[in-house]
Amino acid sequence: MKKKLLNDIDPVFKEEILKLRTLKEIIVYGTKKGGDKRQFVFLNADKKVEERSFNQTWDEITSLGTYYYLHGIDGGKKVAIIAENSYEWIVSYYATLIGGNIAVPMDIKLSDSEIVSQLVRSGCDAMIYCDETAHFVDAVRADPANPVKEFYNVSDFPAYKAEGKAAIEAGDTRCIDAEPGPDDLAAIVYTSGTTGLSKGVMLTHYNITSDITASCSVQKGEHAIGFLPLNHTFCWVGALFSGYLLAEWGYICDGIKDLQKDMQTYKPQNFSAVPLVVSSIYDRIWRTARKTGREDKLKKGLKISKFLYSHGIDVRRKIFKTIIDSLGGELEFIICGGANLDPKYEQGMNDFGIQIINGYGMTECSPAITTNLRDYVRFGSVGKALPCNEIKVMYPDEFGVGEIYVRGTNVMKGYYNDPEATAEAFDGEWLRTGDYGRMDDEGYLYFVGRKKNLIVLSNGKNVSPEEVEDKLVCIDYVKEVLVYQEDDKITAEFFLNEDEYPNARETLQADVFKVNDTLPKFKRVAVIKVRDTEFPKTTTMKIIRDREIYK
Repeated sequence: MKKKLLNDIDPVFKEEILKLRTLKEIIVYGTKKGGDKRQFVFLNADKKVEERSFNQTWDEITSLGTYYYLHGIDGGKKVAIIAENSYEWIVSYYATLIGGNIAVPMDIKLSDSEIVSQLVRSGCDAMIYCDETAHFVDAVRADPANPVKEFYNVSDFPAYKAEGKAAIEAGDTRCIDAEPGPDDLAAIVYTSGTTGLSKGVMLTHYNITSDITASCSVQKGEHAIGFLPLNHTFCWVGALFSGYLLAEWGYICDGIKDLQKDMQTYKPQNFSAVPLVVSSIYDRIWRTARKTGREDKLKKGLKISKFLYSHGIDVRRKIFKTIIDSLGGELEFIICGGANLDPKYEQGMNDFGIQIINGYGMTECSPAITTNLRDYVRFGSVGKALPCNEIKVMYPDEFGVGEIYVRGTNVMKGYYNDPEATAEAFDGEWLRTGDYGRMDDEGYLYFVGRKKNLIVLSNGKNVSPEEVEDKLVCIDYVKEVLVYQEDDKITAEFFLNEDEYPNARETLQADVFKVNDTLPKFKRVAVIKVRDTEFPKTTTMKIIRDREIYK
């Protein structure tokens, strides 16, 4: 009997979704398919559980979208969303898109000046905010260059939707009838790089739609839990629109601090996460085992499980049922992206029976570019190119490492009002990602590091700091590490877990030398430093590499 693969996709479904060309078409398709099925579960302002079906969500987004039209946000207008994760955030985003307006989702962790800068540079016509982000309103209004004419507080959404619904019932169907085109601008998304001024990435309806449909045509899932910031494009593919295509429900986390409790309550089959979440879950499993005196038992279970698995007997989820249950009991896989993930976490979680689906992307590509599949995983790689794009490695060195180029329907239109940056980003029709990687003979991509982070030594050798960091972070007590060049020497600066490993500083040098033995001589660490606090990070939890802030 032939084994049914996890990634077997219904060919009729695949054909249907690949015909979709706008985000509104995705929403309409999903609403018809989902109907009265549950779509969202969330906590309201009073921390009480509420649910919405696909039909109910459609009713709310058309009502809010019509309210926009009544107040001049009537197609082609830019709507900034500056609010905490919530059902209202999602409704305001969908309402913006179905009416042919342009969403400008913003990061609430930015400073007032950064938010004002993005609003002014994008020329936003309206701003959606919540009580927690109301301080941005004062900052925006105080700026003489402020372009915003309409300010909407999500707390007032019931009144807005009531007004919009009444207008629909009176015959105003402008928003419902709007037909944004595939090449129309859907969103301007500001990058959150570790250096430099953020740039506004222009993504069309078909950029985002083709990325979502391509992802869902090769990967399928069931009920999920969402906690990634909704302004990140990774969340759009992993939750906001894939749910419409799969007609599956999701729980909107009130905050990542409650993730463990929420998983116990809502028992997700999958969720999307950045590497920091995956590594935290894995490290917590081992930390709990040590604290409860079960570390040896866990190691023994792994040894038995691996032996049986090598002989075609998979009992991982039975042997490690306690671990699975601590994550809700139904978790099968985690989609991971946003930064580089150490392969030890992929392998480690897989050993417990939870698969890590690692991929690679960037905002400029809507964002997914490559992904592993549940039946075809290559540990350490970020998978193969999605059907919506092609990739190639340009000017590879003797190790096969070169810059990753991408072209496809998911690649951005350009940077908003920045033709110079747009021209610099492209080599003909190929997008220069600014990332280094290598590809194996089967088309699996291996991410190596960022071009802008490259260390160039006086001997002419190039070293990707991320590649060295991936080796060093495997040392058990290393929490964080940053590799950089100082006086023509490769320096590694560490933040250690000295609570559980009080002798970490004493053993660090010997362990670093062991790692050095696995590296070519020109990539070896020459200087070791230890810091007492965590590294400063971006709002996407990436270590800030700009050395000036550490001085």
